[in-house]
Amino acid sequence: MIVAGVDIGAATAKAVILSGDEVLSFSIMPTGSSVVRAAEAVTEEALAKSGLSRGEVEYIISTGYGRRAVSFSNKALTEIICHAAGVSWVMPQARTIIDIGGQDSKVIGLDDNGNVRNFVMNDKCAAGTGRFLEVMAGVLGVEIGGMGAISLLGKDPCQVSSTCTVFAESEMVSLRAEGKSREDILAGIHKAMAHRIVIMGKSVGFKQEVVFTGGVAKNVGMKKVLEDEIGLGILIPDEPQITGALGAAILAKAELAKLHKVS
Repeated sequence: MIVAGVDIGAATAKAVILSGDEVLSFSIMPTGSSVVRAAEAVTEEALAKSGLSRGEVEYIISTGYGRRAVSFSNKALTEIICHAAGVSWVMPQARTIIDIGGQDSKVIGLDDNGNVRNFVMNDKCAAGTGRFLEVMAGVLGVEIGGMGAISLLGKDPCQVSSTCTVFAESEMVSLRAEGKSREDILAGIHKAMAHRIVIMGKSVGFKQEVVFTGGVAKNVGMKKVLEDEIGLGILIPDEPQITGALGAAILAKAELAKLHKVS
């Protein structure tokens, strides 16, 4: 039983190939300007890694903001459902998911069976997303991949009051003009972003175990400040960017099993 999950996010496209309970392969790449091309490319790359052809995949579920552009999928499901399924499969003890991607962020509460009990999502504003960090990294002249580690060196995090990316950019320029260190500015940026996420997620609540997913989960500075803000330890999957695609593949397996049972 070979199935696939394809997660087309605003910033990155992900695909997972699943056989039974084994992940055969996965692929991650920038979505770029065309969600249709991204869906094709990321799926073909994952298939090539597994040595399979499209015809050998029995069922495909697509998810993410571009899920309806995946013409070859059998079904489209929301990212909330798919993230819950993927995280619960990797970490059954999870009760809260913090997912921060390139263009949105969400907090998902899970019940004891791994089902979604509540969620909140920010997909209207760049603040609190990976895009916010990208813009700040550009202003400060640091690599996006290294800004988290640099932020941990800050001794006196700067107060970053702006919740709007445009205004925060101006605030960074002012802080640099005041002679604030890059480390303290980055520490302040991470703290402000974590605070925004926690406020957003208060309606859901943060119950152990808390699992951090999305591309921003690879940022060690963000993990630390989120832990400080919520007062709990945070777990991160080995590959935090593929949980949505993995969940889609797991749900594809369940759909295929139902079809086989009916037939």
